Amino acid sequence: MTKTLTGGAAIVDAISAHGVDTVFALPGVQTYPLMDALKTTEATIRVIGPRHEQTAAYMAMGYARATGRPGVFSVVPGPGVLNAGAALCTAVAVNAPVLLLTGQVPSAFLGRGRGHLHEIPDQRATLASFIKWAERIPNATSARRLVDEAFHRMTSGRPGPVALEMCWDTMAQPAPVPESEAAWPAQDTPPDPSAIAQVAALLKGATCPMIMLGSGAQHARSEVIALAERLDAPVTAFRGGRGIVPADHPLCVSSVEAFELWRDTDVLIGIGSRCEMQAMRWRGMMDASDRLTAPRKLIRIEIDPEEMLRLKPDAGLICDAATGSAAISEALAGDDFAITGNRARIAAARDRAAEQVSRIQPQVSYLEVIRKALPRDGILVKDMCQAGYTSYFAWPVYEPRTYITSGYQGNLGFAYPTALGAKVGCPKTPVVAILGDGGFMFAASELSTAAQHGIGVIAIVFNNQAYGNVARDQETNFAGRTIASDLPGVDYVKLADANGVSAHRVASPAELGPVLERAIAEDVPTLIEVQVDLDEETTPWPLILRADVPYSP
Repeated sequence: MTKTLTGGAAIVDAISAHGVDTVFALPGVQTYPLMDALKTTEATIRVIGPRHEQTAAYMAMGYARATGRPGVFSVVPGPGVLNAGAALCTAVAVNAPVLLLTGQVPSAFLGRGRGHLHEIPDQRATLASFIKWAERIPNATSARRLVDEAFHRMTSGRPGPVALEMCWDTMAQPAPVPESEAAWPAQDTPPDPSAIAQVAALLKGATCPMIMLGSGAQHARSEVIALAERLDAPVTAFRGGRGIVPADHPLCVSSVEAFELWRDTDVLIGIGSRCEMQAMRWRGMMDASDRLTAPRKLIRIEIDPEEMLRLKPDAGLICDAATGSAAISEALAGDDFAITGNRARIAAARDRAAEQVSRIQPQVSYLEVIRKALPRDGILVKDMCQAGYTSYFAWPVYEPRTYITSGYQGNLGFAYPTALGAKVGCPKTPVVAILGDGGFMFAASELSTAAQHGIGVIAIVFNNQAYGNVARDQETNFAGRTIASDLPGVDYVKLADANGVSAHRVASPAELGPVLERAIAEDVPTLIEVQVDLDEETTPWPLILRADVPYSP
């Protein structure tokens, strides 16, 4: 059975079938038919228009990270797509399912290089070079099939961003469209029994295993906890895996506590994780063949087979994190297997780490105030700032998908627009973004977006009048010489007020507490400027960079 739709309407019909309820969009002439079709579906699909294409993509990513559901955005081709590129790179880094819907030059001009509006050479190939998949929809009839494929590709295996483009003219042309397509098959392949046996043999010889979690395990809480308790193993994470095991679980350890336990660790189990912390930040980790230095062994559970080549394990399972964790637990279910004594080691590590962490001031004190005000399921989005870096190890995370970072991309300025998307996806959940003044200005125009759409994100802007990390690095490494790292004294309260956003200014953790509690209760767009002195902020990097090799934040 078919119906006649334009290309734009066919796309909207297809994403509706996948349960899409929000599209973040900045319209332009090449996407008018798509936007007009979205206008007719306002009752079921909310359209939020930001002030910059990069924000549209970041909002879709924040939506995806907070909800676990695909985030969808639309921008114009060429410069619009390239503006969104930073967020798409970040979606790759954090394994976020994000769908870009964009236009193209008229079909008669494809590949001719005539300089049509917004044309760039081979946009599809450009996108495919750094995201998971990109394709062109040739006509309305093909829209449903390709949208279905896009959803399959971005959510199967390692999740990631995908893109669909459609030419300006064909997006407006009507054609017969099938009402449904065949469902894509599920792809959760069970792990190889011989690999399970190899993993079990390594663990049966272990005395002090450690589990390292990444964002690939966000959905596997119960299976991971069961495995950790079976092994009596400390569980840690650096960024994406935090909150899978609650911070107050007796086996959950921060990265600082995990480093204190690393000396005695004999087997590391990476679950949905690149194991960046151990492989790239800790001393004496890897040998020349990309393996853990003896006598430590590495076990990996990864859904992406290529990961086993990038960081070679001694044993590994190529499967979903939940499936693999459960398979190992089952293989170790015999009465002859028991590991004990690690709880005492963990308690001692906590004591040693607590003293180190307490010295990172005033950041730790501010984070403690924010954590006290935010409920267990409250979402924190951290930017690249001193409080943000400190949160890697000093922010307790209790629930999956409540600690959102930019992963290895380390995008300055990503946090505020990403937090807006997270709040749209979780409207009843408090969402706080912590930023420096430098990073906040990357997307300060989105204060207007928050006010227009009533998106109640609380932006806490730590104002030290500098790109703080850059300024400190320059002073430390270049005989005190700094360049292009100082920032003017912007009045952020006035800036927020000019955009219709509630604003406050504080200068201490004690002042922040009641202001933040009131902002959470009011649930309206809010900015809180925190005045800090860069010279008085203790660098957190000695507790993050534990390696003797150069590595950027």
